[in-house]
Amino acid sequence: MMRRVNIRNPFGSQRIIDESLIREHLALERTRLANERTLLSYTQASLYFLLGGLALLQLKKYEDLKYIGYLALIFSGLFLTIGIWRYISLNRKMKKLLRPDKSRDKKEKKEPTGENQR
Repeated sequence: MMRRVNIRNPFGSQRIIDESLIREHLALERTRLANERTLLSYTQASLYFLLGGLALLQLKKYEDLKYIGYLALIFSGLFLTIGIWRYISLNRKMKKLLRPDKSRDKKEKKEPTGENQR
C-alpha cells in the first residue's frame, strides 16, 4: 500500500506527492553522485600513477626502474580510460531509467489527482 504525503504549501494550495516517487528520485540522485565520486577516484589514481611514473623516469642512478616508470604511465592512461568509460556507460543507463514510462503516464491521466479534492 502506497502512502501519500501531504506537503503544506505556504501559498495556499495543497499538493499531494507520492512517497515512492520521492524515494525513486532520491535513489537516482544518490547513484548519480556515486558515479561522479567513482570518476574522481579513477582520476585521482591515474594522477598518482602518472606522478609516480614520471618520478621513476627521472631517477638517473637506478636505470632498471625505468621499466616500472613506463608501466606506471601505461596504468595511468588505463585508469583514466576505464574511469571515463564507466562514467559514460552508467550515465547512459541512468538516462534510460529517467525516460518517462508510457504505461505510468496513461494510469496518471485516468486516475484523478488530489489537487481538486479537499
